[in-house]
Amino acid sequence: MSFSHPSSNATDRLVIALGDPAGIGMEVTLKALADPRLPDGLNPLVVGCRKTLEHTYSRLKAQQCPLLIDPSDLDIDDLPVHDAITPGAPSPESGASSFRWLSHAVSRMKEERTLALVTAPIAKHAWHAAGHNYPGQTERLAELDGADQASMLFTAVAPNHGWRLNTLLATTHIPLQQVPTALSPELVLRKLDVLSAFCLRFNPKPRLLVAGLNPHAGEQGRLGSEETNWLIPALQQWQDNHPHVHLSGPLPPDTCWLSAAKAWQLGRQPESPDGILALYHDQGLIPVKLMAFDEAVNTTLGLSFLRTSPDHGTGFDIAGQGVARSTSMVAAIRAAWDLNLSRA
Repeated sequence: MSFSHPSSNATDRLVIALGDPAGIGMEVTLKALADPRLPDGLNPLVVGCRKTLEHTYSRLKAQQCPLLIDPSDLDIDDLPVHDAITPGAPSPESGASSFRWLSHAVSRMKEERTLALVTAPIAKHAWHAAGHNYPGQTERLAELDGADQASMLFTAVAPNHGWRLNTLLATTHIPLQQVPTALSPELVLRKLDVLSAFCLRFNPKPRLLVAGLNPHAGEQGRLGSEETNWLIPALQQWQDNHPHVHLSGPLPPDTCWLSAAKAWQLGRQPESPDGILALYHDQGLIPVKLMAFDEAVNTTLGLSFLRTSPDHGTGFDIAGQGVARSTSMVAAIRAAWDLNLSRA
């Protein structure tokens, strides 16, 4: 497979930022771009260091990895690393490089009006070591795009029957003790608008679930007051304004994803949700990754462009060994392509 000849229509292109060069981002990208499951006409623009990508390719060939794209067949926007990078050893240089590549990728997207951005994983602590104090890529992307609010949604398509799991996070990269004060009726209403708009791409009458904050969703105030004080009235207000949506919640968090798990295994059921709103990071990502670790895609909504990313991290513990699975990167690339088609 070769992507070396740029398309005459830039809006058909994906931009791929290679992530932390000390991690597995380059490896999973080289593997994913050789995968036959990718759509025809993909024509990606890869942003990163050509020399490091070529070294990664040579190492993977020596490790006898069977399915790889040759970097010579790629259109690479070359931004070299300034210091030596060791696989598995994040550093200020690896953080600076991944930050620079992400920022430049957004610039190229805006210049060429490309289809979507796919980002390989970065390490937040490496960004911080390089002087870039962002909670993650989502927040940097929102800043670059001038977006007031960006939302983090995880979407996955079940490989056996095509049912789609969608979980949106109301809060993202903040300490757990800050979650109750970060949540508000206004935030939940806004996130329900985002989740509903996404799910309407696939179902004109979506079914949405909202997880409670406390055990047993507060059990009528006995295990926490947030549900009774403001969450239940906020959900009722939103439901009244959106009669075409079936909204349930707040549900006990320990059972909120059970209907989704059944649909993931068996396909859509009458009670299957089209989307679930989680109130904090691990509440949503534990069930998503238990069900769909290889298939889930981190999707940023609320930007002027679509961004997707694998749902795993940098994999420093396995970097350089040739054993990283590219399934989630394939899913991220396919999602960027497919979701743009559904948006159109």
